[in-house]
Amino acid sequence: MSDETGAALPGPLPDRFRQAAKPGTALLRLETTQSREGALDGAWWPRSRNVGAELPGLVRALTEHLGSVVSIGLDAEAWDDVPARLLVDGRSVHIDRYPVGDDTVIVTRGDRDHFSLLVVPPQTSREAALAAMARAVEADGTDSARQILVTTGSGSEPPGEAT
Repeated sequence: MSDETGAALPGPLPDRFRQAAKPGTALLRLETTQSREGALDGAWWPRSRNVGAELPGLVRALTEHLGSVVSIGLDAEAWDDVPARLLVDGRSVHIDRYPVGDDTVIVTRGDRDHFSLLVVPPQTSREAALAAMARAVEADGTDSARQILVTTGSGSEPPGEAT
């Protein structure tokens, strides 16, 4: 995989994922050990900043792989019309408002099991989004969500200023 300049992008993904990835995709690195390594557990590329339209699909995908999702923590300033709760398939999911930045969501299942996901901005090009998502799921990755977005060209501008 390469960008427009021909430079190789980090973290190649399987061909089946590269071909299928589009806005709305969630990519998770699930580990069965108690201690998960890396700064992030996965990545999500929403189609928009509309919580009501975007979160149900993410919650469904996460529930399928992780079990019941209790809450989603996100920066309310980065999203449109954030409710306190969201009903997904008959289950109530609490929406926690944290100043985590527009580049991260925190997913909680159970009492204390948290997963941190990179949020790729909706307007990101496909190649930049794929590069960011690949970096986010590196098992030993230590880069913050913000670092990944800036490095891959996915989110160098604050929300609302990107073109």
